[in-house]
Amino acid sequence: MKVIVNVSLKAGVLDSQGKAVHHALESLHFNNVSNVRVGKQIIFNLDESDEKKAMADVTKMCEDLLANTVIEDYAIELIK
Repeated sequence: MKVIVNVSLKAGVLDSQGKAVHHALESLHFNNVSNVRVGKQIIFNLDESDEKKAMADVTKMCEDLLANTVIEDYAIELIK
């Protein structure tokens, strides 16, 4: 199955990259943009047919490596 993990900074954590993107958009005269946050998306295939097991495995991957859970949140999407 295909796995998509979206990682983003937790609310309240300063997003300096998001601020830089927001400033760049304003300099290009996109003045209707606000609250820009930058995250990352990790996409991979997982050789697992049991959805519960896949979710448990990917959650462990996120907790151990893919996300810094002190400052980041993550969302997992499984696609068969």
